[in-house]
Amino acid sequence: MSDDEDYRVEQDSLGEMQVPTDAYWGAQTQRALGNFPISGITFGRRFVRALGVVKKAAAKANRDLELIPEEKADAIVAAADEVVAGEHDDQFPVDVFQTGSGTSSNMNANEVIANRATEIYGGEVGTREVHPNDHVNFGQSSNDVIPTAMHVAALEAVEKDLLPALDTLREALDAKADEFDGVVKTGRTHLQDATPVRLGQEFGGYRTQVEKGLGRVDDTRERLSELALGGTAVGTGLNTHPEFPEKAAAYISEETGVDFREADDHFEAQAAHDAMNEAHGALRTVAGSLNKVANDLRLLASGPRNGLGELEQPENQPGSSIMPGKINPVVAEAVNQVHKQVVGNDAAVNAGAAEGQIDLNLYKPVIAHNFLQSAELLANASEVFAEKFVRKLEANEAHCESQVEQSMALATALNPHIGYDKASEAAKTALKEGKTVKEVVVEKGYLSEEEAEAVVDPEAMTHRGILGSDD
Repeated sequence: MSDDEDYRVEQDSLGEMQVPTDAYWGAQTQRALGNFPISGITFGRRFVRALGVVKKAAAKANRDLELIPEEKADAIVAAADEVVAGEHDDQFPVDVFQTGSGTSSNMNANEVIANRATEIYGGEVGTREVHPNDHVNFGQSSNDVIPTAMHVAALEAVEKDLLPALDTLREALDAKADEFDGVVKTGRTHLQDATPVRLGQEFGGYRTQVEKGLGRVDDTRERLSELALGGTAVGTGLNTHPEFPEKAAAYISEETGVDFREADDHFEAQAAHDAMNEAHGALRTVAGSLNKVANDLRLLASGPRNGLGELEQPENQPGSSIMPGKINPVVAEAVNQVHKQVVGNDAAVNAGAAEGQIDLNLYKPVIAHNFLQSAELLANASEVFAEKFVRKLEANEAHCESQVEQSMALATALNPHIGYDKASEAAKTALKEGKTVKEVVVEKGYLSEEEAEAVVDPEAMTHRGILGSDD
């Protein structure tokens, strides 16, 4: 836009700024757009929603405490509701890479809500009848609003997106553990043949990995539930009513359906972001678990004729633009890539959380962005992995049975009966002569045919105990 009529004039403490007439944001947001043309990455739905939730709760608390006029508070609540609902996401254009306190995003929210509230109140946009600082931001500072929004967005993402998605994946793996429990196959350590295992036991291990990941993430909720709101600039609470933090936290809990409370120590809550760092560490661990599971399933499904071929993978899409009929484990590969992104995000979150200086951590926006991206990626990847890959896997039972019968590792069960040296000799002979271990020990007279059947039993070897023992 270049014509004057495409702009209105708004003002902040530095003077006048031209703002697009169709924008609800004001002068400070416009300055930020000029100052930070860095990545083109803006905050997503979760964080913008959280800003709306915080501003709505603050207006309600200040209305209860008779600190701002009731009609203006009601207009702020109505405007904030629209932000919460996603009606104004296009009005939050500030780059993630901005002032480290997130002041530009806080003022973006203040201006959008103030201008929309002014409309609701009966005034014209830009007239500041509802003021961005004096009303929407009353009793607040960017230094306590942004960390509060970070925790609100993070815990909502965890509780409403990530934990349910991980539980979906856990259920899918659990179902396969039951389905495959009777399939005996060759175990592998160091990618070499090892003693037999049931395919269901391996899937039970995957299920438990995800289950423990759920617990790890769940354990961080208590620290994420603490809110910095009420600390204002440095944690002292200057210009804030003593009852404001508790009232606002209660309104935030009511709005989100998630339990939040005032921070134990406002100085810690604003100067450090250890809770976000801890919680993202749990996300990184979960990503590693999913990566391990995805890698294993890719290996077990490799082939179909010249790989391990113990699993039959779903045909999600053609696997090659040059090799007809090729099918690749594309969904598992997407999970692998999510892991790499989350590891990178974790490095950024960890570095940012370690850089608090005196009374304020100045890496709030980048910590928030990376955390929320990781939570979203893991939630989406878990759902897709469960529904489009894990649930559609089939066991190649005949191949598993054939392979396990030929395994040299079956000789392990011979150790208590003929000793390690003779068992090793039997395994090497079987490999050299293309025979089974069972055939060799009978031929050499180490065991009778009946004893060999009892001792070299692949299914029985998947249980604890000494085979062929009378005990």
